[in-house]
Amino acid sequence: MVRLPGGPFLMGTDADDGYPADGEGPVREVELDPFWIDTTTVTNAAFAAFTAATGWVTLAERFGTSFVFEGLLPDRLRTAPAVPGTPWWRDVPGADWRHPEGPGTGIDDRMNHPVVHVTWRDARAYAKWAGKRLPTEAQWEYAARGGLVQARYPWGDEREPAGVHRMNVWQGDFPTRKAAADGHLGTAPADAYEPNGHGLFNTCGNVWEWCADWFHPTWHRTGPRTNPTGPRRTGRKSMRGGSYLCHDSYCFRYRVAARSSNTPDSSAGNIGFRCVTAPGLSVGCRTVGP
Repeated sequence: MVRLPGGPFLMGTDADDGYPADGEGPVREVELDPFWIDTTTVTNAAFAAFTAATGWVTLAERFGTSFVFEGLLPDRLRTAPAVPGTPWWRDVPGADWRHPEGPGTGIDDRMNHPVVHVTWRDARAYAKWAGKRLPTEAQWEYAARGGLVQARYPWGDEREPAGVHRMNVWQGDFPTRKAAADGHLGTAPADAYEPNGHGLFNTCGNVWEWCADWFHPTWHRTGPRTNPTGPRRTGRKSMRGGSYLCHDSYCFRYRVAARSSNTPDSSAGNIGFRCVTAPGLSVGCRTVGP
């Protein structure tokens, strides 16, 4: 983890990069107390330690199904039902965090990748076990920006500065051809690519990250500007950061101000999380700023 000093920052964007219904703007000054945040998303190895210690069974395991991008499926599983409106998603029986592409697949060679197929409720349970919690949207965006002011990405405004890939997103024609020029078709290791100015990895791309807040597109326009925690229950939880499936023709949400949401019992092969905690923790952590 890394300790961030908090203070005021400019949250949101007035740019027209995104989708009006997501409520990315307006830009507003938000004030945060100091906090600690994981430098990476929670990995398969860390989640395995949690389940071994607690016996936790994820909702995908209980439901017996989860959503997988069809391009990652072995041929024998491509008959799984397609999701209406987004046929590249398949509802795959037996897909879960241990079997991310369904029965017969595994994570032995991906223990340092983000855990996926975890719902918001699963993420909250892990955080509680670890003595942490999920970040608010404001904490997440402050951390993701890496100290930059109103930049599009954690490193600046260019997607690939000097031709260098800085995140795991879709290249090619979505959803039929991914060039994988960034080196990955599905998830990348949780510490892939260069970290941002705060030392955080993959705050854009790779996997979506659950946040603590209930999602609302306009609540922040009149909500508190000091340590905001989001609206009361709305039925959907906020997610940030985009994923390896994001493409500017379909989901241009691999930006630090971008927002999305899902129901708290939903899981998929491109959703993970990272945790935060209060200022008192210091073991295994380092400090950024004052």
